[in-house]
Amino acid sequence: MTNPAPPRKSPEQPWRSEGTPDEPPKPPPGKRRIRGGWWTLAVTALIVFLIANIALSYLGSGDEPTISYTEFSKQVDEGNVSKIYSKGDAIQGQLKKAQDNPAGEGTYTKFKTQRPEFADDQLWADLTRNNVTVTAEPVVQQRSVLVNLLLSLAPILLLVVLWIFIARRMRTGLGGPGGMFGRREPPKPVALEAGQERTTFADVAGIDEVEGELSDVVDFLKNPDAYRRMGAKMPRGVLLSGPPGTGKTLLARAVAGEAGVPFFSASASEFIEMIVGVGASRVRELFAEARKVAPSIIFIDEIDTIGRARGAGASVGGHDEREQTLNQILTEMDGFSGSEGVVVVAATNRADVLDPALTRPGRFDRTVSVSPPDRGGREAILRIHTREIPLAPDVDLARVARTTPGMTGAELANLANEAALLAVKRGQDNVTQSDLSEALEKVQLGAERALVMPQEERRRTAYHESGHALLGMLQPGADPVRKITIVPRGRALGVTLSTPESDKYAYTEQYLRGRIIGALGGMAAEHVVYDVITTGSESDLEQVTSIARGMVARWGMSSQVGRLSALPGDAQQAYGLSAAPQTLDVIDGEMRRIVDECYEEACRKLRDHRRQLDALAQALLERETLEEADAYRIAGVSRLTKLEPDEPEQS
Repeated sequence: MTNPAPPRKSPEQPWRSEGTPDEPPKPPPGKRRIRGGWWTLAVTALIVFLIANIALSYLGSGDEPTISYTEFSKQVDEGNVSKIYSKGDAIQGQLKKAQDNPAGEGTYTKFKTQRPEFADDQLWADLTRNNVTVTAEPVVQQRSVLVNLLLSLAPILLLVVLWIFIARRMRTGLGGPGGMFGRREPPKPVALEAGQERTTFADVAGIDEVEGELSDVVDFLKNPDAYRRMGAKMPRGVLLSGPPGTGKTLLARAVAGEAGVPFFSASASEFIEMIVGVGASRVRELFAEARKVAPSIIFIDEIDTIGRARGAGASVGGHDEREQTLNQILTEMDGFSGSEGVVVVAATNRADVLDPALTRPGRFDRTVSVSPPDRGGREAILRIHTREIPLAPDVDLARVARTTPGMTGAELANLANEAALLAVKRGQDNVTQSDLSEALEKVQLGAERALVMPQEERRRTAYHESGHALLGMLQPGADPVRKITIVPRGRALGVTLSTPESDKYAYTEQYLRGRIIGALGGMAAEHVVYDVITTGSESDLEQVTSIARGMVARWGMSSQVGRLSALPGDAQQAYGLSAAPQTLDVIDGEMRRIVDECYEEACRKLRDHRRQLDALAQALLERETLEEADAYRIAGVSRLTKLEPDEPEQS
């Protein structure tokens, strides 16, 4: 089982690490002053003071209304005024009983008013007669001049504080325009927990030739002095290229675990940020941390994210974040002296799009191709991923490996997990061969759908799948038919599963024509039996078109086009851009010729073997699913009769 990567110490840390030693805390120097401590304290105190004053001033301001002098005189005459305070002609007061607020809803007890200068009344006599107290302090407390000043300066102070914060982050953070988005201090690597096992070559299977390529990296990390004495230099970078799921990340971790050195892993996309300069700064930090604990390994996954060839689609002047990050990686790898013991391992699915400066000697000196495993490798991978899964005595992992050509290590791990999930759902104590078979069908064909089809639709689907299966049985050198079903799975109404007996690495023209004939078998069966064409052949025609285009335009199997590679592998994207219009017309004509010839042969074979086609379709209608042995028995075809002695794939 593979060990999961340790968690990050900080969400902003763009890498994970394992196997790094613990660093004891360093005591601060005696005379070292805490950088920015007093500034932080002063700013914090000022902010707290402002907030407190603002809150108190709003709490103490009240909601006293301003009433008319007429209303004030009325309340005095009625004896409802308790006390007043006067400063010039301005009067503040408080009532004995609350009155309705003249300015809106609610009531009031404290009020303000203004005595007109022309008033000639007996106010003092009225106040004395009604026992109104004239106070020496304001009835309504107002904000002080200092508070008003602080409130008016608060926005300016906040702007100053924000400016100081940004300046400090840019000076002490990442050291560039994006420093304010980084960290103040570089994060320390996360040490491997005590007792946690490292990933080693024992956890890797099916790619022995790649292990051999990387074993000298392990030996260098273990015994660097032996290489130095001989004047040998270890490759500074190793590039792992291959399809997804083939185990590139697992291999890098196994190299680090086998050598017992710290391992830093990161995805290339995690270095990219909106602000130019952040990615380059993070690269510098990562390499600095790796040098501190050297010998060590840095692993960068999906390096094509930032390592694409420069000059295509770049921003004005080519000075964008992706290119800055790539330039920093190139600079860091150039800066190695060869004796630091830091090896950079990178993985990509698109080695062809990488910048030449990245793959030149002195940076990524060695390119290792990681391919899907062969049959023996698949069996070894299955044994690794089923180490902790209880298997029933009837489980034959060699048989499972034989029926899973082309599957990668990740897909095989998913297969073992799906089988374990099925066993749990069924309440079993172990995983049986049936669980593995059903899990394989789910992974390859899709989950079953509860779809009720009309009888005529089921009958047409049965003939469609029988046409695929029968032509696969009759065509010399074709892949054996493993299973036929008319149970809807995924987007398909029925599925015919065919897999080769052994892994194939080169295909003959006869084999590819057989693939086209088999793919057209469903449409041909509908044509022979019903004389109709339905939409159920969409995926078949896509497969036929892809094979025919490759035969004509890439593999030189057409006399009209000749021995040329007229279209690239990704012809769907560049179709029409890499060949002349006349060549494209010839390619289309040759594709139609090959497909038409294969379709005529498919229809002819199905007419000649109509009885066997009917038998297969009838059995499918009755049983819905036919296994390999039953399908060949019902069709009356022997597995050995369809193999030719001179078939190159079996030689």
